[in-house]
Amino acid sequence: MYVWARLARVLATQGRRGPYVPGGESRLSFRCLPTDIDPNMHLNNARYLMLADLGRMDIFFRSGLMRLNRERRWAPMMGGVQSVFVREIKLWKWFEVISSIETWEDTQVIGRHRFVLENGDTAALVMTTAGVYDPPAKRFVPIDEVIAALGVNAVQRPPSEAEKIFMASHAGLRSLAKQS
Repeated sequence: MYVWARLARVLATQGRRGPYVPGGESRLSFRCLPTDIDPNMHLNNARYLMLADLGRMDIFFRSGLMRLNRERRWAPMMGGVQSVFVREIKLWKWFEVISSIETWEDTQVIGRHRFVLENGDTAALVMTTAGVYDPPAKRFVPIDEVIAALGVNAVQRPPSEAEKIFMASHAGLRSLAKQS
């Protein structure tokens, strides 16, 4: 239930954060609740991904992508995720999830979700790869086409070294999964 309440809060407050454009950030504040913790009394690793989902949803709604998805029957789809945990988020502590679209290549978007403690330290970093699927056409939509359909004037930047490593790791793991 709390997931839906948090999503409702994100949607109800999106107007205060203004429109999202690539290069911008989604900043969402949360408190670590008793339903979020594991036996170590800190944020459970699965909650990081759920909260990153809320950051992505904020971006989707504020950018106009959800409206476009309904109009064109497109579907945003996750391709993969990698996370690192640096510091714990303890029960009752406030933290921010700072989400962004970092860059894109062909049909793949690289997203980043940084979990930041009140003192400014990074607690965790989640990198994602995703795309927009067009079910009627049975294809992934080139991201430049998505950007143009959103009416945004944005230019992709070359992937950083860390993003190249993430994309190579993702491609290798994906290949391994397809062999199974």
